[in-house]
Amino acid sequence: MLSLRQLEVEIPIKVKTYDIDFAGVVSNIVYIRWLEDLRLKLFDAHLPLEKQIEQGNIPVVAKTQIEYKKPVKLFDNITSKMWVSKLGKVKVTMEAEFVSNNQIVATAIQTGSYISSENNRPVRLPEELLQKYSQC
Repeated sequence: MLSLRQLEVEIPIKVKTYDIDFAGVVSNIVYIRWLEDLRLKLFDAHLPLEKQIEQGNIPVVAKTQIEYKKPVKLFDNITSKMWVSKLGKVKVTMEAEFVSNNQIVATAIQTGSYISSENNRPVRLPEELLQKYSQC
């Protein structure tokens, strides 16, 4: 099946000493931080977080799935990418991949939505985001 990578962003990552766990590989929790970095870059590129918050929309992550395919070690260089794979009226699905030495070392899927800053209740996705996605 063809995978469209709409609104894709990319971040190069150099594994640091503080990313490594006692087994000598990147700790699972580090991938969560990397996903957040990617998500913030996606916002910066397509709908800045500051603007969203000013409009009363707060993006929230409801679910994160990560599949670890190969261990990543200190000094490995990683290319990380995230894109929007599905966008509904109230739910967004983002996918990510982490590549080292031309091999996918991990993949992830995050599902999120938006809540109102006034009452913390779900709201429709920002119209600007829906328009950008539909133009891809």
